Amino acid sequence: MIKPVYLDYNATTPIDPEVGKEMNLFIDSHYGNPSSSYAIGRLNKNAINFARKQVADLINANPDEIIFTSCATESNNLAILGVLKAQPGKHLITSAIEHPAVIEVCKHLESQGYEITYLPVDRTGRINLQDVEKAIRPDTALITIMHANNEVGTIQPITETAVIAKKHNIIFHTDAAQSAAKIETDVSKLGVGLLTVAGHKLYAPKGIGALYLKKGVNIKNIMYGASQEKGLRPGTENVIHIIALGKACEIAKRDFERNYKTMLLSRDRLIDGLKSKPNVEFEINGDLSNSLPNTISISFNGVDAHTLASLTGDEIYISTGSACHADSVEISPVLKAMDIDLKMATGTVRISTGRFTTNDEVDRAVEIITKTVIKLQTR
Repeated sequence: MIKPVYLDYNATTPIDPEVGKEMNLFIDSHYGNPSSSYAIGRLNKNAINFARKQVADLINANPDEIIFTSCATESNNLAILGVLKAQPGKHLITSAIEHPAVIEVCKHLESQGYEITYLPVDRTGRINLQDVEKAIRPDTALITIMHANNEVGTIQPITETAVIAKKHNIIFHTDAAQSAAKIETDVSKLGVGLLTVAGHKLYAPKGIGALYLKKGVNIKNIMYGASQEKGLRPGTENVIHIIALGKACEIAKRDFERNYKTMLLSRDRLIDGLKSKPNVEFEINGDLSNSLPNTISISFNGVDAHTLASLTGDEIYISTGSACHADSVEISPVLKAMDIDLKMATGTVRISTGRFTTNDEVDRAVEIITKTVIKLQTR
């Protein structure tokens, strides 16, 4: 059997072989507790510190500004809840298209008496800077806006938003789970106080993440225990996954230009391939000129996305822009916020390429999608 084409890199990436080799070394023999004073304990502590530098180098931070967590969701929770525990304000600004790892935290905060402003986005999924300025209040404690959207790939004006936040002396956090390693994610240029990184979006394993915490930004811990990670993330460190994240970040920095070009070429090749098929009707959501190099949100007219994904599921792996329930279809909040027509939204799939995507895989995916869409559109 021919291996299915994997086109859901935004959901998770495979582990890079170089990362796997690094992990195996620590699985096989480097098992010491980093808090122990004997040799194999010190070895692990040194490995963690080296990984901290590797992560910091990718985003142009200082190693002591990196806090290791279990995932992007934990990083987002620590950033948002940690800031609000340390700040007196009861108001937070975010966007309507954030990942649930931010939106659900905001919903929880609303139940605790906080007020949240959810900024609208335009048809490309981009916030308006004037809306940011207008939303600021005397009690605004935090602004949290994702760097790039996981569904449509839209890149937000983070640097410009950071200028506004700084002018009003407001802490600014960005969720860079989808952007780190795909586009430049330099914290000094972005101007953020906190930034989230996810390991399994950049070819490290699931279950590891990091939070950049700029020196001078004050947050409080949301978990309690020992003193690991400056007391902000207590608990014995997940050494194997930490060194994996470090190695993945090293590779991402080393091969950045090549990987960016590979993803961009595969994304554009897929779009051009579909455009060359005269009988396939579709629209691209977002703005490809201001987007992640690997992400396509594509709406097929007259097609149910879940049917498309189901019929092609043995040959290609893609995700849909809606959720099916027993008696209804729930459109993605991102597509809703972008005011995508309901009929088109139900026919939306996300295709995300990666550094391992080949031209042959792209061409095969185009033929599979074309054949299936034409069948569904002519029913």
